[in-house]
Amino acid sequence: MSEKKMTSIGGQAVIEGIMMRGPEKTAVAVRKPDGEIIIDENENKIKGGVRKIPLIRGVFSFIDSMTIGIKALMFSANFYDDDGKPKENEENKQEKKMDDNKNEEMPGWMMALTIASSLCISIGLFIALPNLIAGFIVPGGAEATGSNVVLYNVVESIVKITIFLVYLLLVSRMRDIQRVFEYHGAEHKTIFCYENGEELTVENVKKFQRFHPRCGTSFLLFVIIISIIVFSIIGRFDSKIVNMLVRIALLPVVAGISYEIIRFAGKHVDNKWVSWLNKPGMWLQRLTTREPDEKQIEVAITALKAVLPKDKNADNW
Repeated sequence: MSEKKMTSIGGQAVIEGIMMRGPEKTAVAVRKPDGEIIIDENENKIKGGVRKIPLIRGVFSFIDSMTIGIKALMFSANFYDDDGKPKENEENKQEKKMDDNKNEEMPGWMMALTIASSLCISIGLFIALPNLIAGFIVPGGAEATGSNVVLYNVVESIVKITIFLVYLLLVSRMRDIQRVFEYHGAEHKTIFCYENGEELTVENVKKFQRFHPRCGTSFLLFVIIISIIVFSIIGRFDSKIVNMLVRIALLPVVAGISYEIIRFAGKHVDNKWVSWLNKPGMWLQRLTTREPDEKQIEVAITALKAVLPKDKNADNW
């Protein structure tokens, strides 16, 4: 009988491929237009230390995941356009470029600018906009006091969750993104197969579900829910600017708490209370994952095998 594993391995779907991150290495596997699977492997730069300090590790993990995710997308973009179509007559040129610059990385300033831009868009969409809309709806606006503060927080929370759900619904209906979501499903199914001690074959992977409790979709939902709770406890200030700055300053706290919750949920999936805690995130994954085909599962298996630690005890929490 196969033994169930407790693993920290996670991943991300990219253009016609998958990034997997293990305790020691990160690998991106992409199926090229000619059908060959090409893989890029790198040692993890952040090990131990801050990654083991509760709450703090969540912030570093979030930033690290964004950095690795951007690099993985850039790697897959060597072979495909933004819409997922093969780059015409570019394959040999791109492979040569990759060979000549194998150790070349994105400049630090460019990576920082990309991450900062992503964070600004997220802050604008999920903090500033709900704040602004709630200010128009609730009597007293952003300077609401007394009982109106409670009403303001409720309205802001509803707006925030609504924006998140509408965003997922719109994205999930895009044809090009749907293929990425198929790879997302392949990533989850492959990790489940490994966690359940099954041999990593296409047939075995196909048996498992595509909804995983440690998915990034679930993490984002927890971030929104925890932010609602934290911001409600902090309350509101007289100045709109102060309100906004306090919310931005508390984002690391929100990310840290959310990370610990999803980490706990991933370790106790068999607990009935944890199962209920996971349900909202699992429901949302019906939007962000699709059933993969066999070729997509092959890519996921290739990526996962590349990051499995030689020492089995290294793959722990």
